[in-house]
Amino acid sequence: MIQDLKGDESWRLFRIISEFTEGFDKLSNIGFAVSIFGSARFDPDDGYYRDAQEISRKLGETGFAVITGGGPGIMEAANRGAAEGGAKSIGLNITLPQEQHPNVYQNLALEFRYFFARKVMFVKHSMGYVCLPGGFGTLDEFFEALTLLQTHKVYPMPLVLYGSEYWDGLMAWIRGTMLGRGAISEADLRYIEICDDPDEVVEVMVRHRRWKQEKIEAASSQEHGS
Repeated sequence: MIQDLKGDESWRLFRIISEFTEGFDKLSNIGFAVSIFGSARFDPDDGYYRDAQEISRKLGETGFAVITGGGPGIMEAANRGAAEGGAKSIGLNITLPQEQHPNVYQNLALEFRYFFARKVMFVKHSMGYVCLPGGFGTLDEFFEALTLLQTHKVYPMPLVLYGSEYWDGLMAWIRGTMLGRGAISEADLRYIEICDDPDEVVEVMVRHRRWKQEKIEAASSQEHGS
C-alpha cells in the first residue's frame, strides 16, 4: 500500500512538471499581457460582462495580450473582447467539478489540473491584473498578488479593482481594520487602483508598460555599455 502511494506521488510529480513545461513553452512569446479575473457566473446581459469585454477589446487594440482563466462569465467576456481587438486571447483553463468549461473565444488555450501551476503562469506572464467583481477565486488571485508584491517576490505591477460599488466595502475593511490595526502599512496599498471606466484601466496598463519598457531599455543599455 505504501509503495503504491509512493508510485502515485511520482506520477503526480511528472504531471506537474509537464504542466509547467507546456505553460512556459506556449506562453514564452506572448509579449506584454494583462490577466483579467472575475466571476464565472455573470452572463452576457450583466453590465460587468460587457465592461470586461470592452476592457479587453481596448487592451487588445493597444497591443496587449489578454489572459483569463478560460471559463465562462467574466473570463468569457475578456477572451471575447481580446479576440475582437485582434489580440492574443489566452485561456488557462482548469479542471473543476462545476462552473468551469472552456469558452470559445480563446485563440490559445492551456489545460491545467493543478491550481498552483496555473497560478505561476498568471504571475510569470502578466504585467498587470484586473479584478472585476467575482467570488473566492477572484479574491484569491487578488490577495495572492498583493502578498507577492508586498514581499517583493515579483516585479511591481498594477492591481486594478474594477467597479468601486463592488469593491468599496472590501477596501474600507482593509483600510479601517487591517491598516488601522497595523497589520499592513500604507505603502502596501500603493499597487491597488480602483477604476470605474474601461479607458482608465487601459491607461493604467499603458502607463505601466511604458515604465517597464524604459526599465528594459535602461538595463539593456547598461549591459551593452559595460
